[in-house]
Amino acid sequence: MSKDLVSVIVPCFNQGRYLEETVQSVLASTYRPLEIIVINDGSTDDSLSVAKVLEERTPEVRVIDQANAGVTKARNTGLKAAQGTYILPLDADDLISPNYIQGGLTLLSQHPEVKVVYCQAEKFNESMRKPWKLKPFSLSQLAKDNMIFVSALYRKSDALEVGGYSEDMHMGREDWEFWIKMLKNGGEVIRLSEIGFFYRLTPTSKRKKTGGATFKRARINYLNAKHMDFFERELNGPLRMQRTWSKPYNTLLKLFGKL
Repeated sequence: MSKDLVSVIVPCFNQGRYLEETVQSVLASTYRPLEIIVINDGSTDDSLSVAKVLEERTPEVRVIDQANAGVTKARNTGLKAAQGTYILPLDADDLISPNYIQGGLTLLSQHPEVKVVYCQAEKFNESMRKPWKLKPFSLSQLAKDNMIFVSALYRKSDALEVGGYSEDMHMGREDWEFWIKMLKNGGEVIRLSEIGFFYRLTPTSKRKKTGGATFKRARINYLNAKHMDFFERELNGPLRMQRTWSKPYNTLLKLFGKL
């Protein structure tokens, strides 16, 4: 019986020094068939030439070159071009284990009620490696914080149904909003017990760039504007800057008629 194709979407902006290692981690996967779509998002380093070499020597690699438009548009470019039934986004400086895709696909293919499969993860750089301690998934927790990193497996059809990644979200944590809109109206999530994803810590990572209060406020305003139905249901009102206190604060305001 033929197996479903998995499309690994790799946006790349000035990550040429890491790109080959990232692609090789996918090629080491025990699962086949797969395709690796590298989207060069207007890089000014050697990313495109590295990607082209990988494409020339590896039939499973395909390169798309586009003007710089940001990571959400690059992911959507890959999503539209993907020929696979299943999708795994992977940033161009991160890594996966050989067994991650196989483990995720076993669950997704056997359980149609499951929309997202992810795994245990580690953060690393040249000098250290440590567990990435993420809270267990629940919708109530997802309303307050994101515990599913971007490199989780899902069906292409589910992503297209919600319109892919939101290209007007420029304040970081775009994957959080993507999981909210994919999961808020149903669908189960499973986290594998094995470590399958490795998040590279770099001085220029977007997570660091968008960690300040200005980005956080803009992000919360954006999420409230787009998903107030979700926050009303899970938090009894809007998401607050002090996110963990959102539900008790909203409940108190409603008790006194202030919300």
